[in-house]
Amino acid sequence: MEKKTVLNVSNLSVTFRMYSKGMRKGGLKVISNLSASVREGEILAVAGSSGSGKSLLAHAVLGILPRNAIVTGEIEYMGEALTSARLTKLRGREIALVPQSVEYLDPLMKVGKQVSDDKYAVKRAFERYKLDESVMKLFPFQLSGGMMRRVLCATAVVTGAKLIIADEPTPGMSEELAARAMKHFRDLADAGAAVMLITHDIDLALRYCDRVAVFYAGTTVETALASDFGNIDNLRHPYTKALWRAMPQNDFAPTPGTQPYAGNLPDGCLFAPRCDRVTEECTRAAPESRTLRNGEVSCIYAD
Repeated sequence: MEKKTVLNVSNLSVTFRMYSKGMRKGGLKVISNLSASVREGEILAVAGSSGSGKSLLAHAVLGILPRNAIVTGEIEYMGEALTSARLTKLRGREIALVPQSVEYLDPLMKVGKQVSDDKYAVKRAFERYKLDESVMKLFPFQLSGGMMRRVLCATAVVTGAKLIIADEPTPGMSEELAARAMKHFRDLADAGAAVMLITHDIDLALRYCDRVAVFYAGTTVETALASDFGNIDNLRHPYTKALWRAMPQNDFAPTPGTQPYAGNLPDGCLFAPRCDRVTEECTRAAPESRTLRNGEVSCIYAD
């Protein structure tokens, strides 16, 4: 039976209103036509270099972008538009965020209270993440960085959320604890939750996720099955293949050039200046996403 889509993001664009020279008001578009979806019972890993739009996607879905952000496109939850009013009712209940920064913890409140008022639920969650019961009575400044991240992960466990967005949940953890955290996300997905995992650690994510959405310069270039990363020939987009080659167990080879700045994007395909297959046609217009071999790709030459 086909799994139900919990979150569907289509053609998302995010522009920040800002002042330039001479106090002229302009806009900086940081995400363009970005699309991603996650279904019940699966983990979707969102991968890409810093500045590719991964965390901005999470903030757009949760409605926590700054006031100068202009958001266009469609965000649907359980098949219906995720309006501001609806999001207010769902956020922290059916939709949970494991934030990237430990600064989301209130420095003046004991961490147990920040996770839940139900001390028994907190105790069970802390046991899953190897946090002693005594930690419930501590303040954030009394914890290590790794412990604070485990506290943030525990918040997703106690909510019973249908959609969990985890933004870089494992940095600062030991390899053992990071694997344990990922196993817990896997358990939540296997129990029916939809998990969007934003990560730089593709190698770790591939052990637990079902699909991977690859972002580049604020747009989606490919969505592939996790199993496709077992062989570079299964991948579709030149940038995804470059990520594969950069993984330690593969060629560990860098790709010349850098990701373009949002205020100075090239015409056409955003990866064209770094692509070894580029032609003049690549610079004329941005490629549209298309279905290819049970995945999605934005490249006119992918085969």
